[in-house]
Amino acid sequence: MAGLSRNLISKGKDLSVKRLRTENIDLDAADMKILRLLQKDARASTAELARSVGLSAPSVAERIKRLQENGVIEAYCVKINPAALGLKLSAWLRIRPVPGQLSVVAEIIRETPEIAQCDRVTGEDCFIALAHVGSVAELERVIDRIIPYAMTNTAIIQSSPVVARSPLAAVKRSP
Repeated sequence: MAGLSRNLISKGKDLSVKRLRTENIDLDAADMKILRLLQKDARASTAELARSVGLSAPSVAERIKRLQENGVIEAYCVKINPAALGLKLSAWLRIRPVPGQLSVVAEIIRETPEIAQCDRVTGEDCFIALAHVGSVAELERVIDRIIPYAMTNTAIIQSSPVVARSPLAAVKRSP
């Protein structure tokens, strides 16, 4: 792994972690309705959305383009059930790098395909990562890649009372 950190420095690789945008974009009722409709069915046609919103298809297409350009709509994607792929065990890993190893740990996390999501956080830990694996032994192998450079604390997910709720749920609906 010592070669890993030299490699990263020599290649000038950007190790910055994605930062959340703090800019507010003015969204009107039509934008919010378009977002809610796309949240329910990202494959809905512009014509279908236009009928539901009460605008023309070109107007809806322009709004969607603006929402994409401003980073409100980040992606259109398929949500895959990890268990259907044999990844029946999911766990949250709290990761606290040892001093001087933050960028190395970030790179290890990025290179670990079992880690589906990772956020840099405040508090005692620097990262919280979600891993999907097929067994406890596979989870142990994931952790073993990290522990030479960080302390970890793992919580295996038993159930999920709330599964990836959309941020739209927290936004008050207009009358």
